[in-house]
This record gives sequence, structure tokens and C-alpha cells, in this order.
Amino acid sequence: MGVDTSAQVGHGKRWAARAALVAAALAVLLPLGYGGVDGVLLLFAALLGVAVTAAALWWALTRRGPLRWVAAVLAAVAPGAVITLFAVTGLLWAVPVSLALWTVAVWSGRYALRSDRTRAPRPKERRASPPRRPFLVMNPHSGGGKVAKFGLREKAERLGAQVVLLDPDKHQDVTALARAAVADGADLLGVAGGDGTQALVAAVAAEHGLPFLVVCAGTRNHFAMDLGLDREDPATCLDALGFAGGHPFVNNASFGAYAAVVQSPAYRDDKIGTTLDLLPDLLTRRRGPRLTARAADTTLDAPQAVLVSNNPYRTNDPAGLGRRERLDSGLLGVLGITVDSAAEAAALVLDPAPDGLAVLTTREVVIDADRAEIEAGIDGEALVLPAPVHCRIEPGALRVRVPKERPGVPEAQPSLDWRRLRTLAATMGRTAVVRHPGRGRDT
Repeated sequence: MGVDTSAQVGHGKRWAARAALVAAALAVLLPLGYGGVDGVLLLFAALLGVAVTAAALWWALTRRGPLRWVAAVLAAVAPGAVITLFAVTGLLWAVPVSLALWTVAVWSGRYALRSDRTRAPRPKERRASPPRRPFLVMNPHSGGGKVAKFGLREKAERLGAQVVLLDPDKHQDVTALARAAVADGADLLGVAGGDGTQALVAAVAAEHGLPFLVVCAGTRNHFAMDLGLDREDPATCLDALGFAGGHPFVNNASFGAYAAVVQSPAYRDDKIGTTLDLLPDLLTRRRGPRLTARAADTTLDAPQAVLVSNNPYRTNDPAGLGRRERLDSGLLGVLGITVDSAAEAAALVLDPAPDGLAVLTTREVVIDADRAEIEAGIDGEALVLPAPVHCRIEPGALRVRVPKERPGVPEAQPSLDWRRLRTLAATMGRTAVVRHPGRGRDT
């Protein structure tokens, strides 16, 4: 086996890698160089401040009474104390300069590591003929009244759609409405409403092999966002539909602390107060089921929270947290959090790969508990499901009708790999390519 140096490395990416390494080094060395011993002590003080803040937040969430308020004050005071130390030593100017240098290092490093292989393949798209009998369900109160604000009903009816407005004063079975429309000859099903309503109608569309139309009239519209829309237009064409215990979800299914909180009747009227009242018992396991999550060869024992997403959420890009790069991967994303002490809470912030955070991808995950029923949040809807809950994904189950022009999902950024950056920065205009002996071409 030999080495061939015929493959050129991009000139700009080599210099971007060098700029990233230099900027990162300066971000650390600048306050140390000017502050000397004080700079070293301040660096440790900053790390200690982060750890204390995280630990204090854990105490504030898991305690009641005076101790909670003391912890909350400590969480607020710790960052201020670190800033005061920098100011007293005359190195306060180094904080914004170091942050700016870190920004340059991250941007340059990601540019240097970016390649076509890091980009998600575009989903398959094809032209679609206009539907003959489209049917849409619209929630007039969703998203603060977007249906009326944007005249969605009138526009849909002008395009030939049959529109049913949901009545908030009485219960209406959205699934039954969609199935009745299919029986009446509908060849497209759509929703202008929240993600929970979209999931119900999407399940009927997938069941009958009909295209699905998303009208972004909900409050958050996570599904539309991850489909690449500007949340003012219908959705993009992808294949994705998940089920938790037989219930469809287009975004996620949550179990554990959050799912238990949203079950409370008081949560809708007082979200913060209800959350603070319930979390101490939930996080310390004095209340709620003891969960177990099993996915392939991995078992999560007693996590406080498990989030199962229809296609994985980004975890390596802070700017892309809460977004899914693809909706046609055919995989579920699983995030599990297990934190039992203030030290473990601090590790979640300081450790690049904390033991308390599990990130998995799988086709199926089973959520079990030490009781007969499990509280769950399915696309924001509070449900109680019989244990165990089998979460699965059905690739290719759903076709979504799309506008030709749409913003698209922002490109995912590659993870910063400092070893790769050092290798790339050290190359002198060429990179090594493996050549096998006796062959006339590179591999």
C-alpha cells in the first residue's frame, strides 16, 4: 500500500482550519497571557461558576421552601460573581474578546470541515397533479387565530377544497372527520392547526395512501419547520410517520417528568407554577413511574425523562437544536436524561459527553414502567397509555404535498473535530490518498 498526494485540499479550507486553531488558542491564552497567575485563577473561577450555577439550578428544581429560593439566588449570583472578579482584576475586556475569538474559531472550524458528505441528501420529490377533491380541517383558535388572520378558509375554498372548521365549544373527532372525507372521495387531506391535529389526520392519509397538506396555522409548527417551510406555506414532500402505543406522532413522544407535568389540570392556566410544584417529586423519583427504555442493545434504566422523536433531532449544532435535519431517515431519535445529583447536573454542562445524557437512533424503542400505565405527551397532547409503550416508525408511510418554492431546512453544521482540524491545517496544499499496490487507480 502506498500514498499518493494527487488529491488537492481546498486552499480556503486549509487556511480556515489554521484560523480556527489560532483563534481558539488566542481565546484561552489572551487572558492568561495578560493576567498571568490571575488569569489562570480566573479561568478556574469561570469553570467553577458554571458548575455552581448548574448545581444551584438542580437544587432549585428539586427542593421546596427556603432552600429553593436560596438555590435560585445562588444560580443568579454565581455568574455575576465571576464577572465581578474579572472586572476587579482588570480583565473584564477579555470576556467579550475571548467570546468573539471562540465565535471565529467555531465558524472557521466548521467551514474547514464542511464537505458534501456532511450534507443531508435531499428527499425525493416529484411533480404532483392538482387534487380534485381536497379536504382540510382547520382550527380557528390555533396559533392565536391564524386561520382568520390569513384568510385560510376563504383561500382554500377558492381553490376548490372542502373545509371543516373545528368548534372549540364541542368535542369533534378529527380522525372520524378525515375518514368520512376519504369515504366521500377526498384525494388529499390537510390540516391548518397544531401538530397534534396534524398527526391524527396524517395517520388517516398514510392509512389510505393519500397525500397530506400542512397549513402552518399552529403555535409552534415544529413539523412544518422541519419540513423546510417558512411556516407561512404548505409542507414539503417527505416520508415520515411515527407511532407510540398506536398513537401517531409527527414530532415527538415524551415520557417522564415533562409528560407528568402536562397531565396536571392546573398546567394550562399556570405552566410555571405547576412545573415548579411538581418537579421536586418527579426529578427525585418520589412521584411517577420508574421508567425503562429499551432500544436495540441499549437499555436506559430509570431516566427522569425520555424523548422519542420522529427522525433524530440535531445534537451537535447549538444553532440547530430542536430541529430535524431530515424527515425521511426511517429512524427514531431517542434522548434520555438521568440526573441524580447536583454534580451530575453540572456534568451535563461541562462534560462534552456526559453519562447522564443518552442519544440514540433506532427503528423501535420500548418504554416500560413499574406500573400498568405511563403518562405521555404525544405532539403536545397529554395521554395515559398502557405499559409498555412500543414506539416505532413507518418509513414511506406519508406523502406530503409541497409548494415548489420554500426556504428549506438550514444545513446542519459538522461537529468540531480538533484533531481533524490540526491534520488539515498541517497539509501543504495536498492530502494523502491511499493507493493499493498493483492497481492503476486511486481508491
